[in-house]
Amino acid sequence: MRCVVFGATGYIGGRLVPELLRAGHSVRVVARSPGKLADAPWRDRVEIVRGDVLGDADVRDAVAEQEVLYYLVHSLDRADFGEIDRAAAARVAAAAAKARVRRIIYLGGITPADQPLSRHLASRAEVGQIFLTSPVPALVLRAGVVIGSGSASFEMLRYLTERLPVMVTPRWVRNRVQPIAVRDVLYYLVQGAELAPDQVGAFDIGGPDIVTYEDMMQTYAEAAQLPRRVVVPVPLLTPWLSAQWVNLVTPVPRAIAVPLMESLINDVACSDHAISQLIPDPPTGPIAFREAVTLALTRIRDLDVPTRWSDASPPQTPSDPLPSDPDWAGGSLYRDFRERPVHADPEVLWSVIESVGGEHGWYSFPLAWAVRGWLDRIFGGVGLRRGRRHPHTLRQGEALDWWRVETLERPRLLRLRAEMRVPGRAWLELSVTPAPTGGALYRQCAVFEPRGLAGHAYWHSVAPFHALVFGGMARNITAKAEATKRPASSIALTPSLIRGR
Repeated sequence: MRCVVFGATGYIGGRLVPELLRAGHSVRVVARSPGKLADAPWRDRVEIVRGDVLGDADVRDAVAEQEVLYYLVHSLDRADFGEIDRAAAARVAAAAAKARVRRIIYLGGITPADQPLSRHLASRAEVGQIFLTSPVPALVLRAGVVIGSGSASFEMLRYLTERLPVMVTPRWVRNRVQPIAVRDVLYYLVQGAELAPDQVGAFDIGGPDIVTYEDMMQTYAEAAQLPRRVVVPVPLLTPWLSAQWVNLVTPVPRAIAVPLMESLINDVACSDHAISQLIPDPPTGPIAFREAVTLALTRIRDLDVPTRWSDASPPQTPSDPLPSDPDWAGGSLYRDFRERPVHADPEVLWSVIESVGGEHGWYSFPLAWAVRGWLDRIFGGVGLRRGRRHPHTLRQGEALDWWRVETLERPRLLRLRAEMRVPGRAWLELSVTPAPTGGALYRQCAVFEPRGLAGHAYWHSVAPFHALVFGGMARNITAKAEATKRPASSIALTPSLIRGR
């Protein structure tokens, strides 16, 4: 069938596309920034169109001549996410009806009928209702906590359990939860494309276990071979306060942690298993929670994490290329430019550049980077905890600490766009040019486009530290590349600062 996927650059969407292809469907994917899919292994097997769910023409063109529409879009990291999601869903539903799409499939959240809903779950329920009341037959799948390598829920569970042997938690940590493995979510989504036109409605999907969040943490600890965790529930921690703690301890920023934590005040267990009347259980049965955790940990250990929660860019982030042309006339622009010759092969220098960030650090003044990351987290930014998907390779569009990979032209150019809290827009370019006489030339350029007086003040306040941060970064990246040529015994003597920490 002809399937169009909205949200293909996100966590679920990036995993759904190859499953649809494997099932024999043709796939069109819609992305605000198609360049983010440049390194997707399935890119050459799909049709990619540029589009935004808030643009009428974009949506109309995206759904044209399609049979099945997958809607996997939501805007958690905006304060007005409910309004945005409502408008986007209504626009997509209307366009699908005009294009005579045969089915809409939407992945939402379990919404208990007898409990007041959090803003997050209420918004998911509203979007589902918009699709169910549209003229297009709709299948709304409602999942609870999705467990898989790289999911936001799994990362919260992982970091809280690994870093906090003793936890003071809200008392609703003992509410009922019915987690589901991401593999099972994908199974139901793919099977939904084959349903008859009269097979419609909203259905809960979940794994075989109904547990509490405390049970989930203890099971994770066992699977990860950690000592049993001490959990002390208290009635004083509100969802908002809990989210601040999650923001500081885990990679999930406050803008996403708050609505997720608010949702935990509800029991999120399936009300029934009516989905089995339309779609049979997976051939080997639904995956148990402990097995789902083990599978996720195995994927992480094997560096086989195809998508992460941070893959989706925050709404309204800049997607235009770096304004670095000499005749750029968009306003004030500050630069810090460094250039160094390197006595190493260009490929060796590139391998160091593509490995920056995450566990390797940023090759200069680690304390300054750590403090800036903590400050960013305190003020609701992403900080440095998002890390890397893979220790040595990057993909265009993925998150890298507080940056996003905007351009990746291997083995020549890496351009990063900042997603930290700054009064303006910022980029960091790292590039390699082969030298005519051998070796390479390393170029590094930090660019800042200030916004208002605060932006100018910000640049001048941090400029005195650039020699330490950016100067040290250029020196140590090139030194690392040159050290790679030496015998192993020599590399072992390289200072820890050059190693990146």
